[in-house]
Amino acid sequence: MPERYYKSLRDLPKEEYLASGHRLCAGCAAGTIIRHLLKVAGPNTIVVTATGCLEVATTPYPLTAWRVPWIHVAFENAASVASGVEAAIKALQRKGLIDPSKRINIIAIGGDGGTYDIGFQALSGMLERGHKVMYLLYDNEAYMNTGIQRSGGTPQFAWTTTTPAGRVWKGKHQPKKPISDIVAAHRIPYVATANPAYVLDMVNKFRRALEVEGPSFVHVIQPCPTGWRFDPSKSIEIAKLATETGMWINWELDHGEFRVTVPVPKRKHVKHYIRAQGRFRHLTDEDIEKIQEYINKEVERINKLVGKEVIGPLAE
Repeated sequence: MPERYYKSLRDLPKEEYLASGHRLCAGCAAGTIIRHLLKVAGPNTIVVTATGCLEVATTPYPLTAWRVPWIHVAFENAASVASGVEAAIKALQRKGLIDPSKRINIIAIGGDGGTYDIGFQALSGMLERGHKVMYLLYDNEAYMNTGIQRSGGTPQFAWTTTTPAGRVWKGKHQPKKPISDIVAAHRIPYVATANPAYVLDMVNKFRRALEVEGPSFVHVIQPCPTGWRFDPSKSIEIAKLATETGMWINWELDHGEFRVTVPVPKRKHVKHYIRAQGRFRHLTDEDIEKIQEYINKEVERINKLVGKEVIGPLAE
């Protein structure tokens, strides 16, 4: 295993750069994701965060949970501001005002609303220009901060306040936008998907994303008890089911080399994931089979990319 990888969670730094006492909802996985990201990144880090759940819950004026330099920006421009920070640091290093050998991590963080939709233009520009910025998408699959409205990241058939469920309208009509595939099409050095239920896999992707020269993108599923309608104690259980059913596949594309990082020899039926969440409670068995068919095709596509079967057949 390359030296850059953590072999055990015991290898992680003990320092905490996200203070306890933040006001994220009980069971919100964003705290788990960001806590581990900052452990990997360390103190020489500047974070730019778009408006969203993470921002409002960690910085209720005049308090902050961030123990690294942190910038709050508008919903749509986290990637733009992070690009400016990166360019400014390079300029200061050229002038000798900052030690050129000092590595400073620049991280942009956005939710699915600020990444899939309103912030995508800024993100695409950052990737195209080649800024050395790690972009983290914490994906709770709707605009949770403003009242659970649908986003490009909302999965098909999910209930939101703007995609209601009834006899005719069965939640969101469209499937989830393949944002990581779209980012990968920019030919950047590193793209990955991760899951807080598999912490070691997640932190190793954070570390790799911070190491590469040029932009990197890590897309992390973030179960939301409020919007997904499940018991807050079940967040990690729900996250794990996402991968066990093939609803969420953990992969990385490192300088053109694609691999699945959490193989699933025998998949569970998607009903185990779907039935555990209130946002899908309106679905019939027939509706769930449509989701299963979609996931089967996606698994087949991923296995072809790898060249072997790393996501296995269904096992009830």
